[in-house]
Amino acid sequence: MSAPVINDFTINVATINGSGSTSSNLILAKSIFRMGVHVTPKNLFPSNIAGLPTWFLIRVSEKGYSARTGTTEVVVALNQQTVAKDVAELVPGGVLLIDEKLAAAHDHGRDDITVFVVPFAKIAKEYAPDPRLRKLLANIVCVGVVTHLLKLDREIVMQVVADQFSSKQKLISLNQDVVSAGLKFAEENFDASTCEFEVAKRDMNKGKLFIEGNTATAFGCVMGGCSFVGWYPITPSSSVCEEVIRIAGKTRVNDDGTQRFAAVQAEDELASLGLVLGAGWAGARAMTATAGPGISLMSEFVGFGYYAEIPAVVFDIQRVGPSTGMPTRTQQGDVSMCRSLSHGDTEHIVLLPGGPEELYSQAQQAFDLAERFQTPIFVLSDLDLGMNYWISDELPYAEGAFDRGKVLDKQALTEIGEFARYKDVDGDGIPYRTLPGTRHALAPYFTRGSGHTENAGYTEDPDEYQLVIDRIKRKIDSSITHTPAPVIGGDAEADIGIIHYGSTSYAVTEARDVLASEGVTTRDLRVRALPLHDEVVEFIDACKVVYVVEQNRDGQVADIIRLKVPGSAAKIRKVNYYAGLPMAAGPIIEAVRVGVPEPAHV
Repeated sequence: MSAPVINDFTINVATINGSGSTSSNLILAKSIFRMGVHVTPKNLFPSNIAGLPTWFLIRVSEKGYSARTGTTEVVVALNQQTVAKDVAELVPGGVLLIDEKLAAAHDHGRDDITVFVVPFAKIAKEYAPDPRLRKLLANIVCVGVVTHLLKLDREIVMQVVADQFSSKQKLISLNQDVVSAGLKFAEENFDASTCEFEVAKRDMNKGKLFIEGNTATAFGCVMGGCSFVGWYPITPSSSVCEEVIRIAGKTRVNDDGTQRFAAVQAEDELASLGLVLGAGWAGARAMTATAGPGISLMSEFVGFGYYAEIPAVVFDIQRVGPSTGMPTRTQQGDVSMCRSLSHGDTEHIVLLPGGPEELYSQAQQAFDLAERFQTPIFVLSDLDLGMNYWISDELPYAEGAFDRGKVLDKQALTEIGEFARYKDVDGDGIPYRTLPGTRHALAPYFTRGSGHTENAGYTEDPDEYQLVIDRIKRKIDSSITHTPAPVIGGDAEADIGIIHYGSTSYAVTEARDVLASEGVTTRDLRVRALPLHDEVVEFIDACKVVYVVEQNRDGQVADIIRLKVPGSAAKIRKVNYYAGLPMAAGPIIEAVRVGVPEPAHV
């Protein structure tokens, strides 16, 4: 018997959408996390309510890797529709846990894997005569069996079960009993030593959080001073606004019980941004969250916010398009759209957070940027980042004052004696503004989305129009002094560069390590904001070839880079994965391997 594989494998729980497997899968993932081992779950679910296949991948990695692997070492097969495919994807030496009915109906034809047949429904039936509840509890039986085979800490598993169902003691007892039943069956029928995969306790997660990306974003919004949410539900963004409303509802409460926060669910995405712009114009820190279809609808209002110079924050949790696309699959396909949304000449500030810590910090920063530059700010997450759990450093309590930008109050207006809403006074492209209700004769102005002068008067004069629109461009270009700079790593002497952003970065980290083990050194740059910073130019100049890794078909950021860095086209290689699943390291590794010449023979 070979030595066990410890803390380095992927579990694939293959079930049917609507079967209630999410709770049991999270119990497994959270138990591994509490055992101190790095773990990353990915819920790959269909967009229908029930019936279609769903997979829950749990990657266990002592090296701290979080990307999807593309291989599976342990399969829990509970779906007749996919069992042949799921078993075929098992690596040689892999482990198959299969429901007894599926096992009887399916000849897997594999003599290079270890098979454990489990009567999940039969065990669950003892605790749930009702077939509907029995289906749910069959997943909890799985927790007990996996706990035995992978040698999970039983006390930790039971505590996680208690936490998962903490709202009702009756549910805690029932589910713990079912886990125990699964454990008992496995102990009596399976020799755990025949399972080559094991989770062993480590101390990797001390001081860490296990948190959904959308929840981290919501905490960042509240800490960033958000006081108004205008929203319309759409997958995968809904939980951002739901969590902001929940958190603010508990924390933004005055001594008399009234709230310092408001939320309005609009009739559609277009109206939601209209509400946000109204609140931002009035001085509130306001936001909405949506996905690609909602961004498309917001185009005209975004142009209004850009030209009338009104603060707003828009979170785009990207999913697969175009049109409805695959609404429960992930992609990075909205970058170009958000960068230049609306008709006419527009270029927006776009933030590209790379994990839960940055979802939290850049959510806060977005509100400062919106008010500093008086414009809509886009924060681009994606379904993978937003709807999955991630291991995160503790999220620090926000310190320092908010950056409200150039706001003139009554005293300031009295001191300066003049005010032109759209005039560049300081040379940085950013005008001063006043807020409604400022009691001074100079404070009022007319907010215009039509052609306007520096004094906010209507105009169709070409020179006056061009003066304002050119100033807005200078303002946006100057934002690089305030937006997050790229993160540069790897071998500073390497000729091969990798540029990436957002959730794709997890696959890049693993790919770089694999390539290094093969003697191929790389340097990498993670873009965190648009417009691009000058460090991107310097990085490309220092490389002989640069691979730009993205989860979209056309290489949208690669094209933006080519515009930013004239003459770079010959160096740029696009590495694009856009099938809707979270990116794995494999496509990056293969792209670089193909592009690296073989060493000369001496």
